[in-house]
Amino acid sequence: MTLTGGTLLRTGLLVLLGVVLQVSGLSQLQILGSAPDLTPLIVGAVALWAGSIPGAVTGFSVGLLLDLALGQNVGSSSLVLSAVGYGVGRYGELRDPAHGLIAIPVGAAATLGYLVAFAAVSFMLETAPSISGLVVRDAIVTTLLNAIIAVPVFGLIRRVLRPVLLAHPAGRRRRAETRETGPIGLRGLEV
Repeated sequence: MTLTGGTLLRTGLLVLLGVVLQVSGLSQLQILGSAPDLTPLIVGAVALWAGSIPGAVTGFSVGLLLDLALGQNVGSSSLVLSAVGYGVGRYGELRDPAHGLIAIPVGAAATLGYLVAFAAVSFMLETAPSISGLVVRDAIVTTLLNAIIAVPVFGLIRRVLRPVLLAHPAGRRRRAETRETGPIGLRGLEV
């Protein structure tokens, strides 16, 4: 992904809109005692389509904005979402993310990774931490809710980033060509 003014503007507006929607609207929506969380889905989608470095930068930006908006420990969400963005971005760089339903497992993994790592970081930063079994239930329900809404969120983010991704040759990932040497059954297995 090339770093242009349009790229920064599109991604910045996407981050700002996502955090505002999460803080103002989706956090109030309770389904089965938990609420869907757009932040790991936004970071996961940008990382999957754009790569590891833009994913980590987007994760840091979303986390910092989220921490400032909610008044949490500044940096805890940034640290965790940067790691989530980098991990999902590396997965997208090493694998072919062409399948239409890739958003479901990637969104669920990004959400679960974010929730578990954020719980661990919050536990380490608190002066008097409290442990409850409801944290596990909330993490499972939030992961399931995010897996349900992952396909439209990933599709929307891909549509927003698509003009930027098509302009750069690295944005159009293709599978490597197999070599045509060797016996028919062993093509591509040469050392």
